[in-house]
Amino acid sequence: MATRTTVRKTYKLWINGEFVRSESGRAYAVHDAAGAFWANVPQASRKDLRDAVAAARKAQAGWAKRTAYNRGQILYRVAEMLETRRDALRAELQAIMGISASDADAELDASIDRWVYYAGWSDKFGALLSAVNPVAVPMHNFTVPEPTGVVGIVCPNEAPLISLTSLLAPVLVSGNAAVAILPEAVPTIGLTFAEVLATSDLPAGVVNMLTGSQAELLPHLATHVEVDALNLCGVSETERARYEQLAAEHVARLHHSPNFSRDEWLSPRAQGLEWIEPFLEFKTVWHPMGW
Repeated sequence: MATRTTVRKTYKLWINGEFVRSESGRAYAVHDAAGAFWANVPQASRKDLRDAVAAARKAQAGWAKRTAYNRGQILYRVAEMLETRRDALRAELQAIMGISASDADAELDASIDRWVYYAGWSDKFGALLSAVNPVAVPMHNFTVPEPTGVVGIVCPNEAPLISLTSLLAPVLVSGNAAVAILPEAVPTIGLTFAEVLATSDLPAGVVNMLTGSQAELLPHLATHVEVDALNLCGVSETERARYEQLAAEHVARLHHSPNFSRDEWLSPRAQGLEWIEPFLEFKTVWHPMGW
């Protein structure tokens, strides 16, 4: 029997609903937990980041206009598709993170359950966060939550599938679009997860994923005027002040989700209404009272 040629996977950026190579043609090597070569991964450029932000901006308004029920359906579909990719992602988690099959299954289970969990929040967070406000004039005054817009997410190295899910799902359920910079050391899990999104009915451009040098990409993400909010979860505390100052120049909303340990990412601490609220704006409306 002839020996087969090893067919290595080609990883690509996920921008505007398509898998694309970096426009710069650059790539860098990623290794598994044992130090063996795993794959070459695109090293995104400033142009790639600008394309990703433009795609997110174009897609966000349409995504926000969808009904809460429809957004919930699509997030549930992500869970369905993630379930079908269980074997491939289990093997990749084991190889890249050096964890056991049972630990990989635990991370997959938690990720699938968390997408279902946020699908259920789609038609509920608005009722809990909105209000009718008492005023001293003959007017109705009420406050309603609206999506912030385009959210930049910097993902941590720890537990790359469940941490990505925990950061991405609350941004999406509330009608935002996202540009995620995947962890530089372990980016392939996120790019494989993009294959799940590609079959999940999620509109093109709502989620965009980049790989490459965090130090190269982050200054451009922080200063991009079309990025409305930043979650700097994957940025070390010593580096955050620099990017906070850059983002402040165009008044981007800043949020730092906790950079949890693996067990914490798997726990209920990494989910909830308080993970949705930071990426909402609250609009207060005054309306004349009918007589």
